[in-house]
Amino acid sequence: MILVTGASGNVGSALVKQLRAAEVPFRAAYHSPEKATKAAVDGIDAVTIEMSDPATVQPALAGVSKVFLLGAMSPGQTGNESTMVEAAVSAGVSHVVKQSLWRADEELTPIARLHRPVERMLETSPLSWTFLRANFYLQTFSGNWAGTIRSGSFFASPLIRGPIAFVDAEDIARVAFRALTEDGHAGKAYALSGPEALTYDEAAAVLSEVLGRPIAYRGMSNEQALSALAEAGMSSFHARALVEVCNTYLDGGAETVTSTVADVTGQRPRSFREFVTAHRHCFEEAPGS
Repeated sequence: MILVTGASGNVGSALVKQLRAAEVPFRAAYHSPEKATKAAVDGIDAVTIEMSDPATVQPALAGVSKVFLLGAMSPGQTGNESTMVEAAVSAGVSHVVKQSLWRADEELTPIARLHRPVERMLETSPLSWTFLRANFYLQTFSGNWAGTIRSGSFFASPLIRGPIAFVDAEDIARVAFRALTEDGHAGKAYALSGPEALTYDEAAAVLSEVLGRPIAYRGMSNEQALSALAEAGMSSFHARALVEVCNTYLDGGAETVTSTVADVTGQRPRSFREFVTAHRHCFEEAPGS
């Protein structure tokens, strides 16, 4: 039995679909009781957990041999995931696949510094482990920026000039699937990227070509970004973490293209153009709207 934490997230939801399609026994863990109830109605073995509360974690691990681990990004993420690791050891879990971050071992950003202590904990635990150190998600375009691309023909972020090897969350999930269902992945730290590196201006050009209208990238100063993110309702912690990530990769550092997705899954990762084409409906106004 596999436990999938973060089952409603970009990677977790894709992994749930893949495990279900392959008829692999799994349990999906949600923070939201409503989402857990909806999944259960859909026939999924679903539970609600609060990672900081062992009383909810321990029942979720009953009969589980492998765990896909990803807690929500927050100041308490390291502690929450550490609680899961401790509970997994106590429950007799054998393997943990931890969703991590691009270059997490270098601890370059606040988000990396949330992940790396959990990686170190796993490295010294009796559990076997696999780390998925993923680059920037393509889903940022179809999620966070879809609204302004639809209505304003632009997307904006704290300025990044360097190219980024964006990766599809579904490709990350396919690597997680392999690491959870076959041997040969223990002790591996996988750097996951897409098949190409693009600047945001180059991404805007691809969006323009696919959608048939001009799309622009607007790089914001730190002050502009913090103000815009606060206005959009983002917490100060999340906003400052995002700005620091963008500052870290301002002129490069996320452009390395790896072959890991293809090496592990036997299938090349999705390109940005393929992603935009497949998610075109996210970027276009519905007819009559």
